[in-house]
Amino acid sequence: MTPLMRRRKKDGDGDGEDRGAGARAARVRTVTLLSKPGCHLCDDARAVVERVCAQTGARWEEKDINEDEALREAHWEQIPVVFVDGEQHTFWRVDEARLRRELAGS
Repeated sequence: MTPLMRRRKKDGDGDGEDRGAGARAARVRTVTLLSKPGCHLCDDARAVVERVCAQTGARWEEKDINEDEALREAHWEQIPVVFVDGEQHTFWRVDEARLRRELAGS
C-alpha cells in the first residue's frame, strides 16, 4: 500500500481507522496558565483563558511558577505562559482569537 493510501490512526485503538471529525471534536483540550501572584499580565491572561475555555469547552488549570523550580527556571522571564495540551502556545499577552483558533483545531 502506498503512503497516500494508508489510513491514519486517529482513535488510539490501533486498528488504523479514521473516526473522522467526531472523534477529533470529542477530545478535550487542556490549557495550562503558568502565572505568579501579583502579576497584572497574569490577571489579564487568566481572564482570557477563562473566557475562551468556557466558550470552547476546554479544560484549564493554573500553576504558580513559584511552586515548581524547573518551571521557574525555564519560564520566569515569560510570565504569564500559556500551554495547550502541554505545548507552549504563547507568553506575556494572550491573543483571544488565536487561542480560540488553536482550541478549535484551526
